[in-house]
Amino acid sequence: MRILLAEDDARLAEPLVDFLGRERHAVSWFAHGDQALKALLEGEYELALLDWMLPGLDGMAIVSELRRREIPILVLMLTARDSVGDVVEGLRVGADDYLVKPFRMVELAARIRSLERRAVHPYTPSTLRWGPLVLDPATGKASWRDAELCLTGKEFQLLEWFLRHPGQLFSRGRLLDQLWPLEAEAGEETVKTHLNNLRRKLRLGGAIDPIETAHGQGYRLMPPPP
Repeated sequence: MRILLAEDDARLAEPLVDFLGRERHAVSWFAHGDQALKALLEGEYELALLDWMLPGLDGMAIVSELRRREIPILVLMLTARDSVGDVVEGLRVGADDYLVKPFRMVELAARIRSLERRAVHPYTPSTLRWGPLVLDPATGKASWRDAELCLTGKEFQLLEWFLRHPGQLFSRGRLLDQLWPLEAEAGEETVKTHLNNLRRKLRLGGAIDPIETAHGQGYRLMPPPP
């Protein structure tokens, strides 16, 4: 699931991104409200986790703008404001749920699953296909001609990213920003290594490598085989 996290406290944001990544979500983190709204309007996110108090636009203003534009993204507010009035106000402007800090990660995961089930426009992880290659984001499993491929979480995210953006060219730097947003030690060689590992495992599973290398530019998903 593609999640945008708007949270200006790195002490909370970093473990959140790490936890959600282990839950096989792809997370983009923004510490400023204006940047978060811009990304939500331009990106392909299914869920926004919004802190109430943010530099620039606060979480309430972001929700209001999303709903004014009739963008049906799921919104979960994360805030220390726990009065009944605050909760009611957050739901009134268009938030789908409200989680009070501090909270446990397992509770957040449960709230996300609950939102998917009950939302008017829930995010439904669709099966992604490229010829005989099939990815199921709901289970985190990939297969080639019904034979399961043994991929790590990051390899799965890389493959899912390309399948969701067919034909688009992505540099190593862009992939690094999207899939390794908080790993300061990660560099472009990290992207290359994971791509090489992904391609090796695809070959071992008898699969065709669907990712084309555009030398000096980046990578893109090739058209599926006829």
